Order: sequence, then structure tokens, then C-alpha cells
Amino acid sequence: MAAELGTKVVVITGASSGIGRAAAQAFARQGSRLVLAARSQAALEIAARECTDAGGEAIPFACDVTQFDDMAALAQTAKQRFGQLDVWVNDAGVHMLGRFDDLPLEDFRQVIDVNLMGTVHGCRAALPVFRAQGHGVIINIASMAGAIGQPYASAYVASKWAVRGLSEALRMELLDAPGIHVCTVLPPSIDTPLFQHAANVAGRAVQPVPPVHSPEELADIIVALAAKPEREVFMGMSRLITVAHAMAPAATERLMARAVAKRHFRNSPSARSRGNLFSPQIDAVHGGWGNSSNRTKMLTIAAAAMVAVPVGIYAWRRLRGQSAYV
Repeated sequence: MAAELGTKVVVITGASSGIGRAAAQAFARQGSRLVLAARSQAALEIAARECTDAGGEAIPFACDVTQFDDMAALAQTAKQRFGQLDVWVNDAGVHMLGRFDDLPLEDFRQVIDVNLMGTVHGCRAALPVFRAQGHGVIINIASMAGAIGQPYASAYVASKWAVRGLSEALRMELLDAPGIHVCTVLPPSIDTPLFQHAANVAGRAVQPVPPVHSPEELADIIVALAAKPEREVFMGMSRLITVAHAMAPAATERLMARAVAKRHFRNSPSARSRGNLFSPQIDAVHGGWGNSSNRTKMLTIAAAAMVAVPVGIYAWRRLRGQSAYV
């Protein structure tokens, strides 16, 4: 894979933290040339040094994905510095937790602006370059929340469903451009600072719903997509839960609601916070939520057993000649 990616120029938004930073390091190990984008110049400079140490070449580009002019300048910077642009990873994202009725509309709009419009702006900036050169790969980071909703995360869920739909629409529009690919990744819980950085109006501390996967695992998927694009990639439990939801939506939604209520919120209180919605916070790759590989496997098995319930309901109702879509 190093031979394929060693000459590639890759732009990554959200590169100062979590998935984006892990992906930058993974591309750097392949020898790729990188333009790293996020709001914090200081954090980006650290991430760029990490990429250089890993064997790549990286430059920081502080910007705001909610501003299209920033994204257009990001694309031009990559083209001017390296002479080409091959891969664009839309990873920048923010989160907000709380009951829908309690969410400040300004904050709800900011989640949409960053997660959805940031992706829109990235795609609009990259596509003219890709069309001119006849090739390119866009990798949009959605979420399992873009396949099945989750309570108390309505803004995030809405944004990720929209990212998935946008990606699908673009694939259809680009049928006349076989050298340009749009990939969507739907990961489950990842061990990043997302939950520490999330805005929170729920009044309770939060944690990711297990099983929790490492950002390095997802970074490897992103790098693989750059070399061999696929339309959608489900990670971990996301595919199985999506299938269960299609078969027995009501039962799957009830199970998801219970899992979130039991696993997502801790008993400890949390002060009302806007998190990193409007300004960056301390950045890192990991959030400290990681499980050992054995524990992750056990939790995956347990989650699979939970998902088997709606699938069983589907099969039972079909055998009885009743509607399965309950």
C-alpha cells in the first residue's frame, strides 16, 4: 500500500484530534503528503510534527470548516504546495448531548454547520480539483448514528444521516466521472476526546456506548479506502445494527434507547457546557475510553446478542404472517 499512497496528497479536516489525527499518522506512515486542517494552529503544528516523524510530509492549515472560503483556500493550498490533490477526508465534527427540547437552537445549528455544512464545503472545494484532474477520493466520516438514531443526540444524529445521504447523492451525480469516488464510513463508538469535548445540557456526565474501538483501527480503514475506494464501510457493530433496524425498526429502536440510557450516561452530574462547539479544546488522539482487545471482543459478542433480539422478532412475525416492520 505504501507504493500506492507514497505519492498521494491528502487533506484531512478535524486533523488536530481523534480520528483525523490518527488518520494523519496512518497516512504519514505510508509516506503521503498531508495538509492538516482544524481550528487550532498550535495543535495542528504538533500533529504535523508527528506526521513528519512517522515518515510523511505535513503542513498545518488553521481554518473553520463552516466557512466555504476557508475550504476553498485549503484546497488551493494543497494544490499549490504539492501540485495535486488526491484524497480529501471530511472528518471535522462536534457533538451535543441532551433532550431535544432543552438544546439551544444556536448550538443545534452549530452542530449542523460543522458536521454537515463542513462536509458540504469540503466536497465543494475538492470536486472542482478532482474534475479538472480526472481523479480523486472523498472520504466522509459519518457514524452508526447515521444509520440508526440515538436519543439525546438529535443534532448529531441529524447531521450524520445528512452526511450519509449527501455522500449517496454525490455518488449518483458522479457516475459520469468514474475516476472520482465518494466513500462513507459509519463507525460505532471510537476512543477519542469527542465525548469530553461534547456540549452537554443533559446534566449528567457521558461516556461512549460500548464496545469502543481504537481510532487507529478506523484510521487503517480510511487509509485502505484511499487506496481502494468503496461506497460505504460499516465498522464493528454498525452493519449488524443497521440490518436489525431494517428488519425490525421499532424493536431495534427500543433496544438502542435502553442501551443509551444504561450505558451512555453516568450517575455523576455534569455542569451545562457548550464544549468545543465554538472554540477548540485540548486535542489528543485518544479519549481514555479504550478497552482491552479481549474486553472489546466480549462486548461485541454481547452487543451482537442484543441485536439478535429484533432479528428474532422479525423472523417470528414473518412465520406468523404478521408485519415484521414493528
